[in-house]
Amino acid sequence: MCPGVESDKPGTCPKCGMALERNHAFVEPVSYICPMHPEVVQDHPGACPKCGMALEPVAGSATEEEDPELKSMLLRFWVGLVLAAPVFVLAMSEHFTTWNLLPPSVSVWVQFALSTPVVLWCGWPFFERGVRSLVTWHLNMFTLIALGTGAAYLFSAVVLLFPQVLPHQMQHGGMQPVYFEAAAVIIVLVLLGQVLELRARAGTGAAIRALLGLAPNTAHVIRDEAEIDVALGEVHPGDTLRVKPGEKVPVDGIVLEGKSAVDESMVTGEPMPVAKDKDSRVTGGTLNGTGSFLMRAERVGANTLLAQIIDMVSQAQRSRAPIQRLADVVAGWFVPTVIFAAMATFLVWLFFGPAPAMTFAVVNAVAVLIIACPCALGLATPMSIMVAVGRGAREGILVKDAEALEALASIDTLILDKTGTVTEGKPCVTELRTFANSSEEDVLALAAALEASSEHPLAGAVVASAREKKLAIEVAKDFQSITGKGVRAQVNGHDALIGQRSFLVENRVEGLDEGDALSLEWQQNGRTVLWVARQGKLVGLLGLSDPLKPTSRQAIEELHALGLKISLLTGDQRVTAERVAKELNIDDLTAEATPESKQEAVEKYKKAGRKVAMVGDGVNDAPALAAADVGIAMGSGTAVAMESAGVTLVRGDLRSIGQAITLSRATLRNIKQNLFFAFLYNALGIPIAAGVLYPIFGLLLSPIVASAAMSLSSVSVIGNALRLRKTRL
Repeated sequence: MCPGVESDKPGTCPKCGMALERNHAFVEPVSYICPMHPEVVQDHPGACPKCGMALEPVAGSATEEEDPELKSMLLRFWVGLVLAAPVFVLAMSEHFTTWNLLPPSVSVWVQFALSTPVVLWCGWPFFERGVRSLVTWHLNMFTLIALGTGAAYLFSAVVLLFPQVLPHQMQHGGMQPVYFEAAAVIIVLVLLGQVLELRARAGTGAAIRALLGLAPNTAHVIRDEAEIDVALGEVHPGDTLRVKPGEKVPVDGIVLEGKSAVDESMVTGEPMPVAKDKDSRVTGGTLNGTGSFLMRAERVGANTLLAQIIDMVSQAQRSRAPIQRLADVVAGWFVPTVIFAAMATFLVWLFFGPAPAMTFAVVNAVAVLIIACPCALGLATPMSIMVAVGRGAREGILVKDAEALEALASIDTLILDKTGTVTEGKPCVTELRTFANSSEEDVLALAAALEASSEHPLAGAVVASAREKKLAIEVAKDFQSITGKGVRAQVNGHDALIGQRSFLVENRVEGLDEGDALSLEWQQNGRTVLWVARQGKLVGLLGLSDPLKPTSRQAIEELHALGLKISLLTGDQRVTAERVAKELNIDDLTAEATPESKQEAVEKYKKAGRKVAMVGDGVNDAPALAAADVGIAMGSGTAVAMESAGVTLVRGDLRSIGQAITLSRATLRNIKQNLFFAFLYNALGIPIAAGVLYPIFGLLLSPIVASAAMSLSSVSVIGNALRLRKTRL
């Protein structure tokens, strides 16, 4: 697609000539954009007016429809191949055999008749884009193709139709020198390159199509007490939907009635289904289990998590890396230089070449134009970016733009938020000690009964721990919650307390001295301690903390192996932060940080010359994420964090950071390889095409050979970029 060029019908981009493509999934109105020039956007397929590349939809299509540009190029290719083949055979038989399939006077007219539709119809898109490039002065590969093939065809047509324009000595056996086969075969070879490119580009959208395949086509909506099936696009926020066993959840929303287990692996990466009941949140595209439930639609269309993921992938595949700007600058000088070289070649051969000088001048000038075609240069960066973004998406690494992907390669400092990033982000009971001959199950069940009616943030962690152990939770009576202190209630006819030590002291609980040493130790290790008493005696201590994610330790080791300095930046208290930093072998630590101080810490590293990536998941991390060279958001975090970040880890697993950096470094290497080969090819090809080897070896480069070499260079760049699909992360 060409961002900036908008239209409501199919067509080509007015800047680069690329075909516009349609988006049926989530974006309305449908728009098409140029991957090379994001400012070119229109609402119908076509070609970019700047670079001639086919425009693509802003997001993937809900159905894998055939690309109209690919369909057109395929038709032109096959028609061109059928017509150009006999032209090539006729021309070659005259050059390399002693017999002719047709008399020369007949053969040349047959070649003219067959090559004319090839050049004027099959090759029309290239001439259209070439002329547009000259008018807008956005010179590109189509400029050279149009000039090269146009020169070969027009020269041949003129000398055939008006033989008197050439001196008799320039004719071969009384026949005019024609190059219809060169023009026709070149058009066919360029068409083949376009088909291969379009197919390769379509292949990079596999990640988007796979994501689109997660969304169902219809939804069961309850309206006027009746259940009706409607298209997904007709679901509105507030609609009541029924999700049946084995179906995909249509949109994001909240369960109103019923129970089930939902496979959310597409979001979390975890294979275990998640239990859902009343007030549980469900995500569009996830797979329902054996239960049935009613849900209220909250986010539909482009607002769903699935649509946002698709949009991020699509935007990233269209975005351009900073290294591409260098290629664009070079290409901007390269095309005029090639045109100058072709003119110089023509003049040198015309005035200093052997007879027939005009023929040599035209043929070699055309060869220069063809072999210098910078299509490989134009493909070098965007192909690598698109393949890499698709590869990352399959691993749950969503890259917002190419700049972030490139910047990751040079990162040397990684700043991690603690809560929700290296830890689970929610407290749970991690220690339990009993007193007065009480069992652990008894104390935990008692604590859960006391906390079941409490709204304190830690109360849910205690209740959840008891439920995980499948303990029976009794109903507490005479419940009293004293803010900032604790809870008092009757459980099974006994007076019970839970809360701070001072709260138990106020209620004259005995035996508190037994827990003092252990409580102090836990607090020094960053635990929050709850004291539990029954009938005036201490029965247990609960230690609560935010546990480390199971993969955090392995992830830090892998990141150190990549040569990164790891810093922990958290708003939590220093004791807790130091414990986490020590346990994970983190290099640096900043505790009790505010959103402002987090951003200042990032700026401090950057001023010291470090390349910084910030990893976070909360609203308070957003300023630091935006300030870093690369912001990395955990997919389990807030939307604000993800909007502020250049990279989102869908699975919330720190190991994905190492994968993202590995992918980024591989992508940058791949781009540099592509640019090197493209420039090297042109640097070697242009002098040979100009004829520098002719005085010594008598060798000239046919325009047909030049065209084949040009197409081969494009195919090699595409093939090299596609190697990123196999990158080990």
